[in-house]
Amino acid sequence: MKTKIILFLVLSISFINSFAQNGTIRGTILDGENNDPVFGVTVTIEKNNTTDPNLATVVTGTMSDLDGKFTVMVPPGVYNIRFRNMSYQNLLIENVDIKAKGVQVFDEIRLKSSTTKLEEIVISVSKIQNTEESVLQDKKNSTNLKDGISAAAFKKVGDSDAASSMKRVTGVSVQDGKYVYVRGLGDRYNKTILNGMDIPGLDPDKNSLQMDIFPTSLIDNITVHKSFSAELPADFSGGLIDISTKEFPDKRERNLSLSTAYNPMFHFNDKYLTYKGGSTDFLGFDDGTRANPASGNIPNLGNTISNDVQANRFEQILKDFNPTMAAMQQRSLMDFSVGATYGNQKTKEKYSIGYTFGADYKNNTAFYNEVLYSRYGMLSNPSTKQLELRELQTGSFGENIVLLSTFGGLSLKTKASKYSLKALHLQNGESQAGIFEYMSDDQGATFNAFQHNLQYSQKQLTNVLLNGKHNFEEKKLEVEWKISPTISSMNDPDIRMTRYQYKGNGYDIGAESGFPTRIWREMQEYNLSGVLHFTQKLQIKERDAKFKYGGAYTYKERDFNIQLYNINLNNTLNRSGLLTGDPNELFSANNLWTTNDRPGFSPNINSLQTIYSQDFSPLNTNQFNANNTYIAGYTSIEMEYFKNLKSVIGLRVEKFTQRYTGRDQNGSNILNNTKVLDDFDLFPTVNLVYAVNDTQNIRLSYSKTIARPSFKELSFAEIIDPLTGRSFSGGLHKDKDGDIVYWDGKLVSSDIHNLDARWELFQNKGQILSVSSFYKRFLNPIEMVQYAQTANAFQPRNVGNGDLLGIELELRKNLSFLSPSLEKIFFNANYTLSQSRIEMSKTERDSRVDNKREGQEIGKYRDMAGQSPYLINVGLSYDGAEKGFLRKLQFGLYYNVQGPTLTFVGMVDRPDVYTVPFHSLNFNGTKVFGKNDNMSLGLRMSNLLLDKKELVYNSFGSKDELFTRISIGMLTRLAFSMKF
Repeated sequence: MKTKIILFLVLSISFINSFAQNGTIRGTILDGENNDPVFGVTVTIEKNNTTDPNLATVVTGTMSDLDGKFTVMVPPGVYNIRFRNMSYQNLLIENVDIKAKGVQVFDEIRLKSSTTKLEEIVISVSKIQNTEESVLQDKKNSTNLKDGISAAAFKKVGDSDAASSMKRVTGVSVQDGKYVYVRGLGDRYNKTILNGMDIPGLDPDKNSLQMDIFPTSLIDNITVHKSFSAELPADFSGGLIDISTKEFPDKRERNLSLSTAYNPMFHFNDKYLTYKGGSTDFLGFDDGTRANPASGNIPNLGNTISNDVQANRFEQILKDFNPTMAAMQQRSLMDFSVGATYGNQKTKEKYSIGYTFGADYKNNTAFYNEVLYSRYGMLSNPSTKQLELRELQTGSFGENIVLLSTFGGLSLKTKASKYSLKALHLQNGESQAGIFEYMSDDQGATFNAFQHNLQYSQKQLTNVLLNGKHNFEEKKLEVEWKISPTISSMNDPDIRMTRYQYKGNGYDIGAESGFPTRIWREMQEYNLSGVLHFTQKLQIKERDAKFKYGGAYTYKERDFNIQLYNINLNNTLNRSGLLTGDPNELFSANNLWTTNDRPGFSPNINSLQTIYSQDFSPLNTNQFNANNTYIAGYTSIEMEYFKNLKSVIGLRVEKFTQRYTGRDQNGSNILNNTKVLDDFDLFPTVNLVYAVNDTQNIRLSYSKTIARPSFKELSFAEIIDPLTGRSFSGGLHKDKDGDIVYWDGKLVSSDIHNLDARWELFQNKGQILSVSSFYKRFLNPIEMVQYAQTANAFQPRNVGNGDLLGIELELRKNLSFLSPSLEKIFFNANYTLSQSRIEMSKTERDSRVDNKREGQEIGKYRDMAGQSPYLINVGLSYDGAEKGFLRKLQFGLYYNVQGPTLTFVGMVDRPDVYTVPFHSLNFNGTKVFGKNDNMSLGLRMSNLLLDKKELVYNSFGSKDELFTRISIGMLTRLAFSMKF
C-alpha cells in the first residue's frame, strides 16, 4: 500500500512539475483587409512526425475569442501553428520554438479572405513579430484618416512617456512636453480620449489630456484620427488622439524604471527661488500649511469692528495667516522619477483574467532666469509706429512640479464577452516663487518697484472606467458599453503677491503700486459619462458590410470660487521708517493690528497697523456653479461598392445644454441655473477609400464638427495670474466703451466643415510616403481677444468666419537605396503647410482702422488665432544591428519647429501677440541589454539649440517687442528600466 502511495505521489509531482514547465503561445488574429479581430478561428498546435515529415501530430488546440485572441499551453519543443476559418485562407506558422515557462507572443496574425482562392499560406515565425508596421497596417486598412505610433516605436526611440514620442507623428506638435496638438491647430480644436472614452485632464479647461502621465509600458498604441466618423465625439477638428492602454498583458510584466535629469540652468543653482511650504508638498498636496483661516465676512478696522467680539476675531484671523510673504534662495536639486508596473494574464479553460497595476512619481525642478513679461501699446499719433512700453516685469522664478499617478486594471474575458474595470488617480502639486523688478508708465501711474510672488497649485483627478464587450456570433452582432465617473479638483491655496514701490531712500506700499494680495481659488468638478455601441455585420450584394449605431451621455458640474484679500496699511501712521523692503514684515507679530488699536482703546503707534479686507460675497463674480448635459446618438454604414472602393457614411446627433449660476461685477446680471448654451446639431460624415493596389490608397472625406466653449470661458469669472499680472475675463462679460460695443457677452459654439484628401504609398519595413490636403471652414470661431476696457486682460470671443487650407507630406524611408549597409538607418520627415484667414467683424475692423498707422492698409481678413502656418518634424534614426554591441541599440536626432502663431488678437491700441517659432532639436538613444534583454538604458538630450520660448507684439512699421520671454536651457535625461 505504501509503495502505491509513494508511486502515486511521485507521478503526481512529476505531472505537476511537467505542467509547470509548460510554455505558452498567445496571439491576436486580425482580418487582413479591415484590421478587425476575427472571432472563432480554429487554432491547432502541431508537431512534425519524426518518421514522416509530411505528417503532423495535433498536440492541442483552441479558438480565438471576441478580440481575436487565443492562448494555449504546451510542453517545451518546436511546433507548427495552423489557423482555420471557413471565411479565410488557412495559415500555417512553422518552427515555433517554445521554451519551458516561456511565452511566445504573435501580436498580429493577419488572415486573407478565402475568396482569394489561394492555397494554404506558410510563413516563418520571424515574419510576424511586432514592429511599427502594425500601426502602418492599421493606417492602411482604416476607413478614417489616421496616424499613430506603436509601443514598438516607443521602445525604439527610448521615450519613457507617451507625449515624448508623439513629435514623430505626422502633423503633430507637443506643447509644454505634455499636450498634443494636430495640424498646427491649438487646444480648442483638438481632443484627447483614453480607451475611446472622454475623460477630463488635470487642467479641466483643456480638451487635451496631459499625456506625460502615461508610461510607455502601459500603452499598446496611440491613434490620431484626422477625420471624423459618426461613432466619435464631434467636438474636434484638428485631431482626436486616442490612447489605448493594455488590458491583457501577453505575458507577465514586472517593470521598474528610474530616471534623473540635469539642466545647468535649473539644477544645483544657489540662486533658485522657493519658499517654505508644507510637509506633504513632495507628494503633490498641501498639508494645511496654506489653509485659509478666514470664513465669512471679515470686519474692517475702524469700520465694522464695533465690539470686542469682532475685534478679538479679527485679531485672531490676522495671527492665523501664514506669515511667509517673501521668496528665498536655496540650492536646487536635479529632476528624478521612479515608476513600476506589474501585469499578467491567467488563462483557464473557459475564461481569462488579466490585470495591470502601476505607479509613477516625478519630481521636476526648474529655475527660469531673465524672465520677461511686458505690455506695449500704440500711441494715439498714427505717424508714430514704434510701440510704447507701458509695463515691464523682469526677474526670476523657481518651480517645483510633483506628479504622482497610480493606475490599475482588471479584466475578465470569456470566448464571447469581456469585462474590464480600470481606475486612474493623478495627484499634481506645483510650487512657484519669484522675485521681479517692475516698472509702470501708463495712464499717469509712473513708478518703479519690486515684487515677490509665492504660489502653490494642487490638482487631483480620480477616474474609473467600467467596460463591457459582447459578441453574438449567431446574430453577427457586437455590443460594447462603457461607464466612466470622474471626480477632479483644482485648488490654489494662498497665492501671495507683494509689491514695494521705491520711494526716495525707502519703500512704500499703496494704491498706485497695488496692495499686497492673498488669493484662495477652489474648483470641484464631477463628471459622469457613458457610451453604447452596436456593430452589425451584413452582406450587401455579396460583399461584407457593417452597420453601426449607438449613443452617448455625459453630465458635468463645476463649483468655482475665488476668495481675494487685500492688505491695506494704516494711512494714519508714518510708514517711511517702518517698511524695510522685506515682505515677511507685513505679518510679523509686532506689525499686526491688535484690539488695542480699536477706536476707544489706546492705539499702539509703534506697530504697523494692517487692515485686512475681503473681496468676497455669497454671489460675487468669481463664485459660480455651472453644469452641462450632453446626449448623442449616431448611425453609420460601412460597405464596399465594388472591389477596392470602401465607404463609411454616417450621421451623429448631439444635444448639448449648459447652465450657469452666478453674477457679473455690477450685480446687474444675475443668473440662476440659466441656460447659457443650448445646441442641437447634426454632424454628417462621409469617408471614401480607394485601394489603387495592395500598396496605395486614395482617401476622401467630408465632415461637420464643433468646438464648444468651456465652463471657464462661458462665465463671469475674472482670474488673475499674479506671476504675470495678466488676467482672464469670462466670455459673459460685455466690453463696452460708450456707444461702442466691442463684445456683447454672447459666446456661442463654433461649427466647422472639414474636407480631407490623401494619397498614401506603403512599402515594406515600415516605410511610407503620403501626401494630404485639407480645407476647413470655421463659423463663429472662438479666439482670445485683448479686452478694450481693461489693460492686460484677455477674453474668449466669437470672431468672424474663417478658412484654413493646408497640405501634409510624410516620408519614412530607410537609406538602403544609397547603400545596403545603411538599411538600419531611417529618415523620417513630415511637413504641414497651411494658410488661414479670419474675416474680421465690423467692430474689430473699425477698431483696427481707428488705430492704424500711417501708410497701413486694413483689409477684410487677418490670420486665424491658434493656427500655425507651418509645422516641421524631421528625424534621422538608427534601428540596431542583428548582433554585436550595436544589437538592440537605437538612437536618433529629431528636429521640430512650429511657425509664428497669432495667440492673442489685438483690440483698440493693443497690437496682436504672436508666438515666435521655437526650434527644438533633441537626441534620443536607448540600449537594451542583460539576460533575456531585460534591461535598458536611455539617454535623452532636449533643446540642443538652446532656443528660448518667446511671444512678441506685432504691429505695422514697428519692430517686434517682447510680450514674454523664458529661457529653458538644455535638459539631459538618463533613464534606466528593468524587467523582472
